[in-house]
Parts: sequence; C-alpha cells; structure tokens
Amino acid sequence: MMSEWMAPGKTIGILGGGQLGRMMALSAREMGYRIAVLEPTPDSPCGQVADHQVNTAYNDLKGAEKLAQLCDVLTYEFENIDSETATWLEQQMYLPQGSDLLAITQDRSHEKQAIRSFHVPVVPYQEVVTANDLQKAVELLGLPAVLKTTRGGYDGKGQYVIKTIEELPHAWNDLKGKGPFVLEAWIPFQKEISVIVNRNAKGETATFPVAENCHVNNILHQSIVPARISTSVHDKAVKLATHLAESFNLIGTLAVEMFVTADDDLYVNELAPRPHNSGHYTMNACETSQFAQHIRAVCGWSLGRTDLLKPAVMVNILGEHMSEVMANLDKLPQGHLHLYGKAEARTGRKMGHITFLTNDVEATLKAIHDTNIWKKDHKH
Repeated sequence: MMSEWMAPGKTIGILGGGQLGRMMALSAREMGYRIAVLEPTPDSPCGQVADHQVNTAYNDLKGAEKLAQLCDVLTYEFENIDSETATWLEQQMYLPQGSDLLAITQDRSHEKQAIRSFHVPVVPYQEVVTANDLQKAVELLGLPAVLKTTRGGYDGKGQYVIKTIEELPHAWNDLKGKGPFVLEAWIPFQKEISVIVNRNAKGETATFPVAENCHVNNILHQSIVPARISTSVHDKAVKLATHLAESFNLIGTLAVEMFVTADDDLYVNELAPRPHNSGHYTMNACETSQFAQHIRAVCGWSLGRTDLLKPAVMVNILGEHMSEVMANLDKLPQGHLHLYGKAEARTGRKMGHITFLTNDVEATLKAIHDTNIWKKDHKH
C-alpha cells in the first residue's frame, strides 16, 4: 500500500454521515482539513460539520463519482457501505484503508474465518443456511447459543438467543429469509473488553487503553477505563489486537471486542474497521483521540501518543435518556457532554455520550447510577 502524505488544507471524503463521521470530521477540521461526506440523509450529524454534502444512496455510482471529484483521500465511518461502491472508489481514488477489510468485516462468517486464520481464538461457531443446519449446529455447540445473521446486524439487530431446544423454530422463523447465519456458542464471560488499535502506512501501530464495556439490550451502555482486569489479560488483549492489525495490513482503525472468561482466556467477539463507540472516552481522557489518530493514520502522519490522562467512565445517551439528561445536566457529576445533532430521539438510538474523568471510578459509577437517568440500564 502506498504511503501518501495529505497536507492540511486538502479534503477528506467520508462515506457515511453518522456520529462517527461527525467526530472524525471535527478532529480533521482541528488539523486543518476540509470535509466532504456521502450520506443519503440531508443534515446528517457529519453533514452538519462538512464543507460538502453528497446526499445519495451508498450504492449510487454517480454520487460516488461526485465525491471522488471533491476529495483527495477517502475514509469510511461504518462498515455497511456497499463494498462494490468501495471497490470502485478504491480503483478511482485514494482509499488508504482499501476495501478488503471492509468486505471481510461485513460478513460475520468471513470475519471469523479470517481471525482464526491468524491463530486468534474466536467464539466457537457453526455456519447455518437451512433449518436442518441449525439443528446440527445446536447438537455440536450445545445451548444456550446465539443465532446471528452474517450481514447487516449491529446493536443486537439480526440475532436471536436460543436457550432451549423448543425455541429453535421461533428463532428460525424470527430471522427467516435474513440468512445465511452463524450460530455462536454462549461463552460464560466475566467481562467484555475492547481494544482500539491504529496502524499507518509506515507500519507504525498504537493501541488505546483497554476499555471494559457494559451492554444493555445489546447496545453499549458504558465503558470504564482502565478496564478492571489483570495485567496479564491487559497485555494479552493489546498483543492480540496489534497482531490482528498487522495481519490485516491495517491502515486506519480497528476496534477489537473480546470476551474475558473466568480463567482469563480471551475470545474475539467482533471487529469493526473504524473508530468505535467504546473508544469515545479517548476524546477527553487520552493524549490523542481515536478520531484524531484515525485521521493521522489515513493522511500519512505519524501516530500520536495514546496515554490515558485520567481514568474515565463513558456513558451512552440513547433516545429514551435525552429528556432526562437535558433536564438534569446540573445534577450530573461534572462530565463532558457530546451530542450528535440528531433531530429525532428514538428509543435505542445513539444521541450522544457523556465522559466523566475521575480519580474514583467506583464513586463515579455510583453517582451516575444515583441520577436515575439510566435506571434499569446500569450494570457494573
């Protein structure tokens, strides 16, 4: 992959106009870049802070051509971009991340095969195309298990937790027509953690401090940094994430989500080839944010330092939390509020986040809990 220095003043194109694109764009603007975004919806979170908006479908090649004319280097903010469009753009212009990793991470089955090929442990799984395959997979893996679509699922969409054999027909009917699938064994994990790793075209890598993640209804609720894990688990997680970045010849950002078992074993759960919700704490708590680091990587800069300046707790604000958060800002422990500019606060929709910097993580977790804004959501 060629290494190309993109001087400030040039235009960075972003495929996707959500909050990750917005935060990338804000970091890029601090560094002196202009921004063009391709996104179907006008006035998107990224569109609001971009110089140019191309409002069209992700698979519209005419729109892709227009974006190509506007920008000098291209990146993407979420992996469900049409891979044919990404391949075309890679041929037409400078997409340092390439389209290969994008295509791999769009398909759970391909992703797991790739991770395993690098001798990294993944959650045991079986590929499922027919109802008969599902029956056989359950016999091999046992229950409980999780049936997931291979494509398009995020935040718990496109999956079904199967606890008993009687639930098989329900799971199949619920996801019918959305296949192919993978059936994953249920790992009795103690913690979920993630590592954000960056790599530039020169082969430099850098990892951010390991985050401990708590999910509610399959959506990230909060990240605690540093993760409350042993030094050996921390070192193993960082080594594993770096190994994956190098194995993929990554340029840009890779988020590696893992399960930690009672025996301190690690299993990779999912990959995301972009900045990640569990890395939002870096904007306030690290020397360089994940977004600034991503821009540095794709624009040919050396990577910035990733030291944690202060322990942090990042809490997601979903649609159902918005009114309470806005009404209680003065009662919250002192935190850094980030809102994404989304007009409609729907249940389960990520509207923003707050990062609390703290010298006492447990006291901060209690203070967040005591606001009652997240009520049943709070788990730690």
